[in-house]
Amino acid sequence: MPGGRLTQPERQQIALGLADGLAYAEIARRLERPTSTITREVMRNGGPTAYRADLAHRATERRAHRRRQAAPRGADALEQAHGRDAEAVREYEEMFTTVMMASGMTAMTARVMVCLTLTDTGSLTASELVQRLQVSPASISKAITFLESQAFVRREQGEGRRERYVVDDDIWYETMVASARSLAQIVETARQGVGVLGPGTPAATRLENIARFLDFVSESTARAAEQAREILHTKPETPSDSTT
Repeated sequence: MPGGRLTQPERQQIALGLADGLAYAEIARRLERPTSTITREVMRNGGPTAYRADLAHRATERRAHRRRQAAPRGADALEQAHGRDAEAVREYEEMFTTVMMASGMTAMTARVMVCLTLTDTGSLTASELVQRLQVSPASISKAITFLESQAFVRREQGEGRRERYVVDDDIWYETMVASARSLAQIVETARQGVGVLGPGTPAATRLENIARFLDFVSESTARAAEQAREILHTKPETPSDSTT
């Protein structure tokens, strides 16, 4: 990758490419950069519709300054486990957080969720989250309360009185099932509206079409989640597995 960090002129070219409707891969080709670099840059700076070169450049400078001023103690050692590049991990964590925020999570909730997800153990205590994210215990508590209510994390008793917050292997399965149930409720409500508004009327027809569409999506989502559930429990191959 030439040039290391993106320059301001390169960010301006990214903004122009997005305005012209170019794909990330094409923008990357023109800048002679990896597509992942362009994707990460855009997603952590507002997304394709809100990306601005000047704001992105200033935000990057602020992030670099914050990291120099107050890097969490011991974070580099943790991030470099298994030979990982600490800077690449930080950048990926920022991009992942931005994507989770785009799905509807608040910034702090997304940061906590991503932090837990990217740990090898899949679990951290409140104090460990505070240290890694450099935020207050109250912020962690609020984020965990929301994540727990949505079944994204669960609590386990750790050493002494310390609780550990765990990203369960089945969280995405449970999320998909909950989404299917939510859609099913909308389907039922829409079909009730058909009777209220009168079958055959424009509004009732619209509701019936919505119900049919969401009913199909709901059933397909639940069925696919059940069929694919075992994927969440797939273990990496060991050297002996790959040679047999």
